[in-house]
Amino acid sequence: MKSTKIISTLLFIFLLLISSCQKDDDGSGGGERQENIPDTFSEYFGNNISRDFLGNVIDTDHNPIEGVTITIGNQTAITDNNGVFIIRDANVNERFGYVKAKKAGYIHGSRSIVPSNGTNKITIMLLDATVTGTVSSGNSGIVTASDGSSVSFDGNFIKEDGSAYSGSVDVIMHHLDSADEDMSMQMPGMLYAENEDGAERMLQTLGMLAVELRGSGGEDLNLAEGSTSEIKIPVDASLISIAPATIPLWYFDEANGYWKEEGTATLQGNMYVGNVSHFSFWNCDIPAEAVNLCITITDNEGNLLSNLYLPITSEAYGTRSGYTNDIGEVCGLVPSNESLELNVYSYNICGDAQLFTQTVGPFNADASISITLPENADFIEETVTGNFNTCSGDAVTDGYLQLSYGNQTFIDIVSDGTFEINLARCSVQNTFNISGIDYANTQRTGSINYTFTTPETNLGQLSACNSAIEFIQYSIDNNNSVIDTDIYSANFNTNGGTFPLLSILSNLISDPDGFILFRFNLSDNPSYTGEYMLEVGGDSGSNTNRLSLTMENASILLFYPNFNSDVIGNITSFGEVGEYIDINFSGTYEDYFGDPHTITGVVHVLRDE
Repeated sequence: MKSTKIISTLLFIFLLLISSCQKDDDGSGGGERQENIPDTFSEYFGNNISRDFLGNVIDTDHNPIEGVTITIGNQTAITDNNGVFIIRDANVNERFGYVKAKKAGYIHGSRSIVPSNGTNKITIMLLDATVTGTVSSGNSGIVTASDGSSVSFDGNFIKEDGSAYSGSVDVIMHHLDSADEDMSMQMPGMLYAENEDGAERMLQTLGMLAVELRGSGGEDLNLAEGSTSEIKIPVDASLISIAPATIPLWYFDEANGYWKEEGTATLQGNMYVGNVSHFSFWNCDIPAEAVNLCITITDNEGNLLSNLYLPITSEAYGTRSGYTNDIGEVCGLVPSNESLELNVYSYNICGDAQLFTQTVGPFNADASISITLPENADFIEETVTGNFNTCSGDAVTDGYLQLSYGNQTFIDIVSDGTFEINLARCSVQNTFNISGIDYANTQRTGSINYTFTTPETNLGQLSACNSAIEFIQYSIDNNNSVIDTDIYSANFNTNGGTFPLLSILSNLISDPDGFILFRFNLSDNPSYTGEYMLEVGGDSGSNTNRLSLTMENASILLFYPNFNSDVIGNITSFGEVGEYIDINFSGTYEDYFGDPHTITGVVHVLRDE
């Protein structure tokens, strides 16, 4: 996650392209290179390949959007209620893949990337199709937004089939501010373009304007042939000092997925003003020749580090950024023949201090570099592993996991019933939240809180069962996980302040008082979260951190510890009445007959009192 201190200083941030780019062993050097322009722009893209995609679609409040139609090549998918989609074996190119997103009530969204060998992860933020203003055919008019961006019309419009349109025209308009941290998710494609000569360029944007025209019947409209509109795009105050007097205009080609140069705009006060002959997204950009730079991050032991945030800054062309993927790599376009400042960060929750900084480049050809991150007491590497089954007990082959830590959510695909998520965290917080979704069968685990058991947290087996509102899941001696989905009672009693007591009982046992599965003598910490050591026997009325576990279902004895037990329960979430209590437990014990065992498990129950 980008820190707020970084955001305030960036010229523009967009996610770099996670890619399996071709790299030169030594791409550094400051000499000029001869540019070879192909006959057709698509020759830059390389050969056809098949790749897997996992993505999510959100609105401007960062909420997931369900029911979005996603198209990649000739394949389509619909986002689920998490806004997530999965498309496998999509037909793309080696250096270019184009993902389109469409839903009624929003303007068209998209993302272009250089596809990676593994699963390609993308996020698209759709802009709502709220009408900014209305004009009429046959009459000139101007529509102005609250930020001062505007579009003028001469009153001549056509339908998609080229026929003339008569009637009212709804104007949907969004100004995309290059200083806004969400711009990288809102803009279409990526900042990759074809200039007037047919050459590829990377772009540094100083502002974009999205315009869509709709007729009274909801049909898409555009300007009639020979008509033009004047557009005004505000320039953020932080960028005025570097804004050129004249700048190229670029429009987004929705059919092909990249920007094309067409016309210019001039700076008038804090506005770029230009004339356009059709509508899509329009963009004021400084172009630059670019090379593909791939950066791999490892620790001192050579371990690949995933999900680190890397902004890379050129003094002339601003900042771009990305996250390392599951093999510790991030790749993307950077300006050629420029010295670049590379920084490595963790997440907002860790603060704004960078973990590493270095000057790299200049590069005059595609290049690959490796960075070894120095040891840092506040930087902890974590691996979260486990198995993910369907409600019927089979391995999930078409699903995903969402892991939330601090202000960041990671989504990882599950294709064979197993998962491994690598991330870095900081020492100030050691809990995370996870949920599993069986995408094919539209089943889910629900949201469960855990505590990291550094360096690896094995969650055992998760099961996607929507109907399992409450459950206790455990594994003994690393055997198959068992999930018990009875209805439970979780009762909390402060005992007049003597000692807080939490009891979790099964309501389906014939005993009218239920069967006690867990009983905690809690500490007097008001949050009641933390670790509690199992103590068998002793004075149940003493104010000690005591966890008593007894699990018995019908006539099958599952877990009945004697005095030689060493099991720790960790309360990771202690909700109010009607909210969840989450407990992870693990350790060793001897059963009723003196035989040793190991146990790990999860408790996910609603608090009743």
